[in-house]
Amino acid sequence: MGGYGVIIVLYFEIFSNVNAKFIYQIIFLCNNQVMSRKIVYVDMDGVLVDFKGFFANFDKNKINKFGAPALVPGVFSKMMPIKGALSAYKWLSIHFDVYILSTAPWGNPSAWLDKRLWVEKYLADLARKKLILSHRKDLLIGDYLIDDRLAHGSQNFQGKFIHFGSDKFANWASVINYLKEKENIK
Repeated sequence: MGGYGVIIVLYFEIFSNVNAKFIYQIIFLCNNQVMSRKIVYVDMDGVLVDFKGFFANFDKNKINKFGAPALVPGVFSKMMPIKGALSAYKWLSIHFDVYILSTAPWGNPSAWLDKRLWVEKYLADLARKKLILSHRKDLLIGDYLIDDRLAHGSQNFQGKFIHFGSDKFANWASVINYLKEKENIK
């Protein structure tokens, strides 16, 4: 928003009698509000996307041909969301600065594009330009990481690791309830 703020301030300084200092203060307050929101990273496979469900009825010959389910070209854009994932992501977006943090298999280049297409299809503008693909989740700075696996650095994430699918966080309802309580959200 900072870039837009400069444009707005310059617009009012040049073309209007509105006090530019007042406009700048409003923009500064908006930026501070955005910056004060806690950061939440949400994994895709097994958290937003029903990875296991998709492959339960998948052609085993294709899996054998490529060596692993995640290496089959084109599959990541065809998977369905996990029950409650889309509404949970929307709720998170209201209360937090939310990013999708996923790992794409190195041996499946189409997975990188497929994940981007999945985000566009199911989350559209809500997650526009909020997809991060990394094999080192521990390098990101944030308050919460919601992930179903202890891989790619998630176990060393510096914020709070929420182990999706575990006994404590079995589904999206339990994750949302935890965050409501932890962050005092009504």
